Order: sequence, then C-alpha cells, then structure tokens
Amino acid sequence: MSILQTTDVIKDFQGHRALNRVSIDVPEGSIFGLLGPNGAGKTTLIRIINQITAPDSGSVIFNGRPMKREDVHQIGYLPEERGLYKKMKLGEQATYLAQLKGMHTQEATRLLKEWFDKFDLLPWWNKKVEELSKGMAQKVQFITTILHRPKLLIFDEPFSGFDPINVNLLKKEILKLREEGSTIIFSTHNMASVEELCDYISLINRSETILDGEINQVRNAYKANIFRVEFEGDRNALTSALDGRYQLLDTPVNGNGAGNAGAVRKNNQVRIRIPESAGPNDLLKALMPVTEVHGFQEEIPSMNDIFIQVVENASKIAQ
Repeated sequence: MSILQTTDVIKDFQGHRALNRVSIDVPEGSIFGLLGPNGAGKTTLIRIINQITAPDSGSVIFNGRPMKREDVHQIGYLPEERGLYKKMKLGEQATYLAQLKGMHTQEATRLLKEWFDKFDLLPWWNKKVEELSKGMAQKVQFITTILHRPKLLIFDEPFSGFDPINVNLLKKEILKLREEGSTIIFSTHNMASVEELCDYISLINRSETILDGEINQVRNAYKANIFRVEFEGDRNALTSALDGRYQLLDTPVNGNGAGNAGAVRKNNQVRIRIPESAGPNDLLKALMPVTEVHGFQEEIPSMNDIFIQVVENASKIAQ
C-alpha cells in the first residue's frame, strides 16, 4: 500500500521546467530514497508534497485520496537549510515548534526532555540557540521534526555537517522510526547511506524520473556478470583454463598484478566477466581442476556507480 503517489507532476518557474511529468510511488512503512544531481528537481517535488507550492498539473495522492492543505500536519519535514531562532532558549523553542504541530505543552515538554536526554542535549535546555554548535542545533531540528509522530517524514540531507558518531546515532533512530511504522522520504547525495537505509529509490535528472524501484532489484538490474575469484595456485594455469568466452579483467604481469583500470591488484584475486551463454557453475568447473578456489562472489554494482552511469547516459541522450 502506498502512502504517497505523485503522477505526471509538472511545475514551471518563469520559463524553466523544474518538474516534467514526475511520478513517484512511496510504499507505506518504507524508507524511500529521492535521488538526483543538484538542480534536478528534488527540492521542488518536496516543496509540492509539503504544500509549500502547488503543481501546475498532475496529481498528488496522500493516504489514498487527493492531498489536502490540512495533510501537512501529518508530515514532518527536515529541510537541508536549517533554521532556528537564535535568541530563543532551546527548550522554549522546541516546545513552541511542537505546539505548532498540535501538541499540548505538557506532553511536548515530557517527550522533548526524553529526546534531549537521548541526544545529550538536556543540559542545554535553558541555553540560547546561538550558544549551540551546528551539530547540536541540527539534532534539535531532527527531534522537533519527528516529535509529533507524523505519518510521513521527509529528511533532506539529514547527515549534513554531522560527525560519524552522530551520523550513526541518526541512522539508528531513522531505522527505528521505520520499524515503528513511519514512512520516510530520504533525499541525499550520499549513496552509501542510500544502500544502508533505503528500501526504494527514485532518481530524478533534468526534471524527469529516469530510474526507480526497489533498491535490490535496481542494483541487480545493473549487474555486468562479473565475478570476483579468490584462489590459491598458479595464476597462469588459471588464465589458461579460461576459454575465449570469459573476459579476465585483472591480468597480472610477472605475478605482481597489472591490468585494466580499476582492476583488483591482488595476486590471489581476479575479476572475470562471464558471457550470457554461461553461468557461475561453468566458470567454477573451468577453474577447479587447475586451482583451489577460496572465494567466489558476484559483483553487484553500488548505488554510486549506478547513479553516475544512469545520469551520464541520460545526459548523453539529451545532448
């Protein structure tokens, strides 16, 4: 079941088409990665979902019906550009933001202090925002975004400016939110985080959706039939055992390893591309009589590699 769907959304700004028939489908209870280069249209789509602006055409469906103005109260939005009132005390400001989301003061204060304690912010409750570090202020905004337990959370580059310890802390909380039933749209340029967190992705480039789907299916769709083999034995014997159907991507010179750009430089490891007419077992049958195979694994492309490949291909087509 989908919590949010956009269909053929178009948005123009002064002769510039920011979104061109963009459609996304966000399954309920998932983490959905909204990806794309700078200027692709991601922020415009997020602003439409948040009711900040309206599409020129197309539809936005929320919880199975056309989205209404009041639905914004069921959305928590953490923008990339952070903003807190610098002269206000931290606890006072966080409570005020919770009240804007419809929470009662007493309940908001109780929950805020629990979250502040978890994020090591409680000693700063009566401090002014201008006394906080950037990372601490970002943690406060994360808390105020999720406090009212909205059905849909939108995080735009949530890890920007955080050290690795706090990135890990936020990742754990995001995964916990999903486990507790929240749906999350996660906009980022960090492809490692996409692989770690996201269930589904949609890639927007030049205002159009050019790739979407379940993340493991997307990665499998871009496999190149390349296998990494770790072995013990004579490398030349291994090479000789491969007939012309197989492409050795890591070709050693005098046993020290030299070959194609990007090849693995290990004496006991090679990368081999298998043709469509053969399978992994065929490769193993060829190798096992001449060497001892210690490891055998298919290379699945990273989201970073796929991102670059798809965007570059789309740019070539557009030229």
